[in-house]
Amino acid sequence: MTTPTRDIDESAPRIRDKRELVERLEGGSKAKADWRIGTEHEKFGFHTKTLEPLQYEGEASIRKLLEGMSTEFGWTPIMEGANIIGGKKDMASLSLEPGGQFELSGAPVETIHQTCAEITQHLKETKAIAGPMGADFLGLGFSPIWSLEDTPMMPKGRYGIMKAYMAKVGRLGRQMMFRSCTVQTNLDFGSEADMVKKLRVSLALQPIATALFAN
Repeated sequence: MTTPTRDIDESAPRIRDKRELVERLEGGSKAKADWRIGTEHEKFGFHTKTLEPLQYEGEASIRKLLEGMSTEFGWTPIMEGANIIGGKKDMASLSLEPGGQFELSGAPVETIHQTCAEITQHLKETKAIAGPMGADFLGLGFSPIWSLEDTPMMPKGRYGIMKAYMAKVGRLGRQMMFRSCTVQTNLDFGSEADMVKKLRVSLALQPIATALFAN
């Protein structure tokens, strides 16, 4: 399920083989009565006058957006050093992808109608902060006009590590990091077999969903 950002437990035992990996995943099984769904929703921020991507700093910026979400709508800031990099409220969280893609990690909810209402409220809040500073957001799978060089990098330490690593393992890793957005669905499961079934059905539905929302 989607949950607010949390620290990695360094004391947790390391996974050493496939069996331990399966056991770790199966340990997340829940009774059907406790199943929930969650949605992760990412979007690109841009200046409405120039159509340039939002930088982290500035009068109209990602930082100002996150600060506004905190002061106006009660999101508790998530900080990395002196930089605000996200927010949390109840069981939901806000975060930044490497290129400034703005993400809602929704709370675990029982129905698709609840997740729809949650995203609708999130977009309403986002536009309320972004609009007065001359910014807006675009829900699209890949940045339409901004090159890799045009795209800012958010001030999160691990993104610097990822950027250096991606350059060593293929041609498109950085493009994925900085220029892509997605909507992800998170589903609870009752067993390893149930998890596999849901994964296979989800993969089979992906081409249909892609066609339905292509633009």
